[in-house]
Amino acid sequence: MTTLATTITPKSKRSVFDWISRHWFATFLIIYGIWVWLPFLAPVFMNLGWTGAGKATYLIYSFFCHQLPERSFFFFGEKTMYALNEIQAAWQDTVNPMVLRKFIGNETMGWKVAWSDRMISFYGGVWLFAILWYPFRRKVKPLSWRGFALLLLPMILDGSTHAISDLGGIGQGFRDSNLWLATLTDHIFPALFYTGDAIGSFNSWARLVTGLLTGLAIVWLAFPYIFQSQAYDQELDQLKHEKILEQIKTENSHHSR
Repeated sequence: MTTLATTITPKSKRSVFDWISRHWFATFLIIYGIWVWLPFLAPVFMNLGWTGAGKATYLIYSFFCHQLPERSFFFFGEKTMYALNEIQAAWQDTVNPMVLRKFIGNETMGWKVAWSDRMISFYGGVWLFAILWYPFRRKVKPLSWRGFALLLLPMILDGSTHAISDLGGIGQGFRDSNLWLATLTDHIFPALFYTGDAIGSFNSWARLVTGLLTGLAIVWLAFPYIFQSQAYDQELDQLKHEKILEQIKTENSHHSR
């Protein structure tokens, strides 16, 4: 009896980390979900007049995102996104990204989300694809490293060309006019498709699609491995438990003789 109690009691008193390990997916959805969607509350806080909470949210997420206003969504204003010249007219006539990123909005234009549009599609994509993966977790095999690299390549190209373009000044680089794309496509799309960062522009679509592809790549590669690891651990725990019970039965049978 003492052996049985000593053996089973630790199993009933699992640590917090062990519980999280066994409920890792729910833990991920909650904690990571809060991290992903909290920036959407920044404009809500500002609109409610809770400026302290709003500015604190912008500050925290400024370490993880450039928060350039011309590449961010706005709530409670006249538009969902604003062109660079509109931001400059309302804030400062500058192309310095360190100055531009400080503009969070106003009562007329509304307040920007604390994520840029790319970060929304990237971080949000990981969360959404994880939800889509879960019902098929027993069937989906891990993505190959080659497939992972291919899905990451579009964001690397888009992000790096944006960075290079911005070196010439925000709003003045080759990714702002996209003349190369207009020439390549023989101007078959409206002029607004090629220019700037507004919703529906090439740049906007590129950031949305590449962010989603990267989120898909991360989930497809990492989550099947995590699930397999958890399944192996559970099988090992079950085997250990059965072995312990068998030892207890053997000991009890010896004592009864």
